[in-house]
Amino acid sequence: MTRGGQGLARVAVVVRAGAAPLWWLGVISAGVGMLVPGVTGRRIGVLAGAALLLITVAVVVLVRRKRYAELVRGAARAGKHDVLQDRAVTVRNWRRGHRWWLLLAFVAALGSAFAVPAAGGMLLAGVGVGLRLKAVWIGRLERAAESLVWVRVDWLGRGAGVPAGKRVKAYRSTGIAAGDAAPGGARRRGDVLV
Repeated sequence: MTRGGQGLARVAVVVRAGAAPLWWLGVISAGVGMLVPGVTGRRIGVLAGAALLLITVAVVVLVRRKRYAELVRGAARAGKHDVLQDRAVTVRNWRRGHRWWLLLAFVAALGSAFAVPAAGGMLLAGVGVGLRLKAVWIGRLERAAESLVWVRVDWLGRGAGVPAGKRVKAYRSTGIAAGDAAPGGARRRGDVLV
């Protein structure tokens, strides 16, 4: 970074970074939880887990939605000296910053199976699904604005994963073809410009 440029990470990529690990850890812990009869029994555990999954998805999708929309609408154009962070680097930073929380959540979901089989794992999977849907929603905002939104890396916090937190004062925007991630944070296909 030279002459006042900032390191910028894609907002949708930061949001989406936790979706896959949370989904898979949830699926694995729910599957393992099905092997344990638990206090409530498997049937009640699965029904409670399904309810938790749906509620969790809704909460994760809706939380801070207004703040994201305001920041996207008010995004200023990125400067020519700003450095756009690769998708892989953003994902790696998020996962490194949250690895102990992921492990703790996985262990808690496994442990909860002895009380309510599969419910903890389904809750974890619900967080993953919610994050992915939120990233898709941000992608829709990006397409509507015909620009990609970025956040300063130094505003993301210690875990590199709070793109709409108190430290974030504004987003930056670039053209829709900038960076190596499509709107919504998915990998951009090499032959297709979105």
